[in-house]
Amino acid sequence: MPLVTRRHGLQLLSTPLLSVPLHWPALAATPGAAALQSWPLRTPERTGIHDVAPAPDGGVWFTAQRSGHLGWFDPKSARVELVALGPNSAPHGVIQGPDKAAWITDGGQGAIVRVGWPDREVRRFPLPDGAPYANLNTCAFDGDGVLWFTGQSGIVGRLDVARGDIRVKDAPRGRGPYGICTTPAGDIWWCSLAGSFIAKVDRRGGESTIVEPPTKNQGARRVWSDSRGRIWVSEWNSGQLSMHDPKDKSWRQWKLPGDAPRTYAVYVDGRDHVWVSDFGGNAVLRFDPASEQFERFPMPREAASVRQILGRPGEVWLPESGTEHISVIRT
Repeated sequence: MPLVTRRHGLQLLSTPLLSVPLHWPALAATPGAAALQSWPLRTPERTGIHDVAPAPDGGVWFTAQRSGHLGWFDPKSARVELVALGPNSAPHGVIQGPDKAAWITDGGQGAIVRVGWPDREVRRFPLPDGAPYANLNTCAFDGDGVLWFTGQSGIVGRLDVARGDIRVKDAPRGRGPYGICTTPAGDIWWCSLAGSFIAKVDRRGGESTIVEPPTKNQGARRVWSDSRGRIWVSEWNSGQLSMHDPKDKSWRQWKLPGDAPRTYAVYVDGRDHVWVSDFGGNAVLRFDPASEQFERFPMPREAASVRQILGRPGEVWLPESGTEHISVIRT
């Protein structure tokens, strides 16, 4: 049983460390080149871990969508801390902001939630009065420190953090806004899962310009920018990884290996290697744009369902929503 203590309304849990060796398939990296380690989240109830983000203190945040918490995991001790976000909370996305706080899209509360770090102070920014249910998804800060966010019900919004002013706009073509990212130039791009397109935001007016991928009905689920400002897209329906270069408006596509890939998350690390999760193959893959080759990292548990991928130098963090584990690939 985990050790549970309470401090100022927080739940603190100590869990035993579980290290799981990775068995490499034919498509995988050379043994020793990267290693996967996993820990079970031993908590009083199932958290419903969804997205992850590295915290500034060496820990890792995760959204506990089922229990309504921001989770914090310490890789050194395997301790888990749960910060309650409020009534009816069902958080989806989490990122680290410029202020080192955790910024969360909370669909259950219909609000953007900030959790200060290390003070754990919870502050909510509700959507405007009268706004319909948005099914808030993910968020990203632009180059001016404004937070932009998506809602699958068909909205794209912005939060002026300094003024506390939050606004939403109807997304083009309605339902579907999902992943969102920032480029090195500070621009905001998002994608529509239901609409199968990506879009760039006019940061001044808030309007979005659609860019159509070459593959129809591909199910663009998440987007991420590399160091050159190219937009990488995980295509859920097609099982592809695609890349759009806004400079010359070109596109490239690569099918993930396997019989029936389902590309969920995409993340570009500091070396411009592209990481994607494959629900169909129960694996995480690393794509090298220079060689155009995939390396496959199979998950050691069935139906791991890795959602958002985020990292920091030398570490790629993975939330296993299907198994209540958190994993890291150290590169």
